[in-house]
Amino acid sequence: MFSRVEQLEWEKDKLSDFACLSSASRGRLKEETGSEIRTIFQRDRDRIIHSKAFRRLKHKTQVFIAPEGDHYRTRLTHTLEVSQIARTIARALKLNEDLVEAIALGHDLGHTPFGHAGEAALTEITGAEFNHNLQSLRVVDLIEKRSSGSRGLNLSIEVRDGILNHTGSNKPFTLEGQIVRIADRVAYINHDIDDALRAGIISQDDLPPAATSILGDTHSQRIDVMVRDLINSSWQENEIKRSAEVKAASEKLRSFLFENVYIGSEGKSEEGKAKRLLKLLYEFFMENINYIPDEYLEFEKNHKQAVVDYIAGMTDRYAINLGRKYFIPTPWFDKN
Repeated sequence: MFSRVEQLEWEKDKLSDFACLSSASRGRLKEETGSEIRTIFQRDRDRIIHSKAFRRLKHKTQVFIAPEGDHYRTRLTHTLEVSQIARTIARALKLNEDLVEAIALGHDLGHTPFGHAGEAALTEITGAEFNHNLQSLRVVDLIEKRSSGSRGLNLSIEVRDGILNHTGSNKPFTLEGQIVRIADRVAYINHDIDDALRAGIISQDDLPPAATSILGDTHSQRIDVMVRDLINSSWQENEIKRSAEVKAASEKLRSFLFENVYIGSEGKSEEGKAKRLLKLLYEFFMENINYIPDEYLEFEKNHKQAVVDYIAGMTDRYAINLGRKYFIPTPWFDKN
């Protein structure tokens, strides 16, 4: 058996001096006895995969709300693509692949239904910016329950940091967290182009030549160039970075997506309805707080926050079904 102790020794012998070793973890918020066969980051990964929040990602919007087609990305497939890209980079740099995987799998657990439209709706409802990074941390720290019944997944400090700082102004303190931060962007830039092409919202000829001449004309070429560049630029460095040329080309593609896909395109036409639905649900639950499941009320006495937690955790289809249940009249038939 390849025990945890042996794995810890293997990490010390094989991984880079810049890697975050499992044996050097800062630990958990609540101390636990170690596993005989799994490192701390492997246990974090497993806890995330077995969580309800992770399973719900399969029915949460990535970019397009309720697309007619089986091959468009969801929040779950996005998460898996981020994990794959991040693990490839970590392995090539001899960094901790288990830590990278745990952060990648947990980074979007706090995303709302209907993608960023859901975030915007909750921001407008509450008057405070809804931040899915903070909500993801709230999910793993408070909302999820373990099989023992204890509240929160009690993840390691390193995984929590990577989840919290995968976007925003603060960088993760581990190189593994920094990998996920960039892998997230590599994944969504490329798969959102792929989905937009499939939907007919853009054509191949629309992509900016200044970017494709450097990154490539196909989905696989672009990911390969971005990943190789990141590996080459970061090798034996105490920072995860990209070359100026590839970074600039990647940002050109990202700007193109904002201008042609993310804002005002046909694929975003249902966002207004989605936002109105979430606002209606919020008002309904605030007036009928007893409709909120007890698991959201037992640790959060602030009803406003409990309702936000409940709505943020919904899948697209669950929110739509609740809208039908609470706001659409059901025909009444005379049984006589």
